Amino acid sequence: MSWLERLKNGLSKTRTAINQMAGPLGAIEILAEKPDPTTFEDLEFALIGADVGAKYASEILDDVRDYMKQSGKRDLREALAQALTVQLEPDAFRAKLRQAGFTPDAKKSTVDLKGKVILMIGVNGVGKTTTIAKLGQYYTSKNKTVMFAAGDTFRAAAGTQLGVWGERLGISVVQGLDGSDPAAVAFDATTARKARDVDLLFVDTAGRLHNKHNLMEELKKVKRTIEKADAKEPGEVWLVLDAVTGQNGLEQAKKFHEAVGLTGVIVTKLDGTSKGGIVIPIVRELGVPLKFIGVGEKAEDLQPFDAKEFVDALLG
Repeated sequence: MSWLERLKNGLSKTRTAINQMAGPLGAIEILAEKPDPTTFEDLEFALIGADVGAKYASEILDDVRDYMKQSGKRDLREALAQALTVQLEPDAFRAKLRQAGFTPDAKKSTVDLKGKVILMIGVNGVGKTTTIAKLGQYYTSKNKTVMFAAGDTFRAAAGTQLGVWGERLGISVVQGLDGSDPAAVAFDATTARKARDVDLLFVDTAGRLHNKHNLMEELKKVKRTIEKADAKEPGEVWLVLDAVTGQNGLEQAKKFHEAVGLTGVIVTKLDGTSKGGIVIPIVRELGVPLKFIGVGEKAEDLQPFDAKEFVDALLG
């Protein structure tokens, strides 16, 4: 099965929910010269129901109308696809797209990395450790050498889990004892990466301490320690977010962003929710790009995010 087919299948719950609330988009592709206002109202409610949020649903409909006016077309599906894709692009690029009459190109640069150490963060239960393993497999398939650091020393067996993945994938894992200082593990791993000239190091972190303040302070400490080991790192700080948590997950993301400064987000479990529209407020509220998205349990179900590809799959 191709990635696009996997993506379509993974977004089926969200697509079905939109069609149920807005009516099958195929039935209203070509609008009359004076479309029924309820068509746009139904579509707005459908977008809100998919967790796009009222603010961005309204923006999307404004863009739909603007696109139709600029292009002279009455094709709702095409206009909606353009408007959704624009929402998933960076702010500066989004403004240029509007001026140029929309038509965004597929974006393939999201996997380009600013450094060699990627600090992976997120609350427990989002699939962070498994995501790290999938990323390791993805980048080794691109001929990159990879290391893991088992920095989640607070969760029982987290280090063991990452160690098993490392053994399966032939990836070296730097580990500490359960309950040991995660910053020390990160320091040792960063130092080892430099010494071995490994292309990429993914640093796992704890997702739960006894209160949120301690969790954020611990993450800040890990980041500072990596900087001490290598002044240029971490080049990336990626948050793993469970799509099923919806708006609650977005609030979590804001706290992490305030604490350690995110450079990207990975959204997992899009196949398990009808609220896949949450990716839009994630991009808009945080102002950082989506790096990868996950639509299943298999390694190949995690792939680089591409805005146009995502929208095409969402609308079927």
